[in-house]
Parts: sequence; C-alpha cells; structure tokens
Amino acid sequence: MINRKILVICCLVMRFASQAQNTIDDQIHGWAVYQGNHKLNSKLDLHTEYQWRRADGFANWQQSLARVGLDYRLNPNCTFSGGYGWLITYPYGSQPLAAKTQEQRLWQQVNLKAQYGSIQIQHRYRLEQRWIDTLFRQRIRYRAQCIIPLQKTYLAQGKGLFMNVNDEVFLGFGKGIAKNILDQNRFIAAVGYKFNSNLNIQLGYLNQFVIKANGVQMERNHTIWTSVVYNLDFTK
Repeated sequence: MINRKILVICCLVMRFASQAQNTIDDQIHGWAVYQGNHKLNSKLDLHTEYQWRRADGFANWQQSLARVGLDYRLNPNCTFSGGYGWLITYPYGSQPLAAKTQEQRLWQQVNLKAQYGSIQIQHRYRLEQRWIDTLFRQRIRYRAQCIIPLQKTYLAQGKGLFMNVNDEVFLGFGKGIAKNILDQNRFIAAVGYKFNSNLNIQLGYLNQFVIKANGVQMERNHTIWTSVVYNLDFTK
C-alpha cells in the first residue's frame, strides 16, 4: 500500500513538472537602451535613462521605461544612487497581461567596483518600491558584472573593445507577494566599444527569464540588446 502511494505521488509530481515545463514561453525580443550620468560637481551626477523594450523582435511594444535620479560618489569604487522610474507594460506574447499597466517606481542602490588585473568587477544592490496601477509591490535586485578589455588600448588609452558579462536576479518581498519570490533573472553578454570615458556603445544577447505571479507561467525572452552610454560634464 505504501509503495502504491509513493508511486502515485511520483506520477503526480512528474505530471505537474511536465505541465509546468509546457508553460515556459520562448520569445524573441529587442531592447534599445540609453544611459547617461551627467556630472554636476565632484560628487554628484544626474542619472538619466530610457529603455525601448520591444516584443516580436522590434515589431511590438513590450515595455517603456524612463528613469532619473542622482548619483553620489563616496569614492571611485562606491556610489550611492536614488531616483524615480516610470514604466508602461503592454500585453504581449502567448501569456499577455489583461490590459496595459502603468508603474510609478522609487529606487535606491549602491554600486561597488573592484579591479582584478585588467578586469573590473561591479556589484550592484538595488531596492525598489513599485506602484503598479493600484497595487504596491517591493523588490530587491542584485547584479554582478564583469567588464573585460579586449584591446590593450582600453586600459592604456581609455578606448577600445571590451566585453560586458553580467547577471541580475530580482526577488520580491513584503505584502502582496504571490506564489513566487523569484520575479525574474537577466543574463547579458555583450561586446562594446569605448570611445572615451563619456561614450560607449554595446551590442549583445540578453536572456530574460520571467516567472509570473501564479508561479506556473514563465517566459524565456531571447533578446537582441543594444546600449548607448553618453555622459555630459555640466561643470564645464
């Protein structure tokens, strides 16, 4: 009798696992990102950012994200930041939202840098308070990033080819969290060219794995990721 119960439980688990796997939706997306940290004085920068996130390649909207804030450089290897974000998320894919949503967001973060030979490592910790239409949610994010020079001129002259490899995990906490704490994970591998300390461009691959609130539906978004970083020095 016990063996029969164990067999039934194993069959149910295998069936559920099979059904859960079938809910993963693979999609092709395209993101274009602009970011600029504009120097205000020796310690403060104005952070500006816009992300044009598209579904079905670049054919349809996935999300629009605008972010502004202030950076405070405690030292060259430690920066504190905070600000405001405005997002619009559109119905897309085979697991679409019921309707378009708007999100108002406050965010705070600390970014830590360390140099190991020619490779720069960054650790970014971010808190978010999110008002999604009428719902309030909170989230913590952690990103580990490696910047790897591909040319000697990158270190010697401050320009040249480099590689950006990073992974970021998103965890929800507090009231309103449904069946999953893990919200999503993003992995990026990109090649960039640094023209100078204020300008670089990057092109690469982003794998965005999203777990929906019900804990069963998931997305695996294979994304063409492009980035432009352009900083201004307002002190001049």
